[in-house]
Amino acid sequence: MAKPFTKLTAIAAPIMRTNIDTDVIIRIERIVGNSVRGTLGKWAFGSLRYLPDGSENPEFILNREPYRQAEILITGPNFGCGSSREAAVWSLQEMGIRAIIGSGFGDIFFANCFQNGILPIVVDKEIVDGLAAEVENTQGSGRIGVDLQEQTITSPSGERHSFEIDPRRRAGLLEGLDEIALTLRREPEIQAFQASDRAERPWIHFARKSA
Repeated sequence: MAKPFTKLTAIAAPIMRTNIDTDVIIRIERIVGNSVRGTLGKWAFGSLRYLPDGSENPEFILNREPYRQAEILITGPNFGCGSSREAAVWSLQEMGIRAIIGSGFGDIFFANCFQNGILPIVVDKEIVDGLAAEVENTQGSGRIGVDLQEQTITSPSGERHSFEIDPRRRAGLLEGLDEIALTLRREPEIQAFQASDRAERPWIHFARKSA
């Protein structure tokens, strides 16, 4: 189970480059042959965060205050595209990210966010750009509010924007449940269907006895 997501008011970091793929979010060599859960946060955006000598890149936004404490990312179009590695989401989660606001995401990355308790929010690019500009104008001190119950984003200046979300995924985040847990909550319905189907189509459920 993930931590339930209801409301969040936090520092947001704009990373506005287009088409940041999952290999940029976490390099493949950081997840092959390793016990990865719990170790990936320091490698998120590794090629952007670190210089060739291993020191921090002072130009990268998440290496600067107050953005080091960001729990929200504001992203450019098609964030999380590329390969389907779920570790991209794990790495963001482990570095403290709880919500990502953008105009579009890679489909598999988008689904993996919900599976791991991160809220990806899709709004018009004009709204994304406006939020990023407000944050930059306050040098990161202006916090963004996200209310999943009301399905609203509140900018640092107090402007509110609504967003849409699949009701089932919304329910899962509000209660900290993944797809499996949500399905298991409907176990009585599943069992009732199976019993009815066995009666109507017994040949489908025939199982040959082993010798």
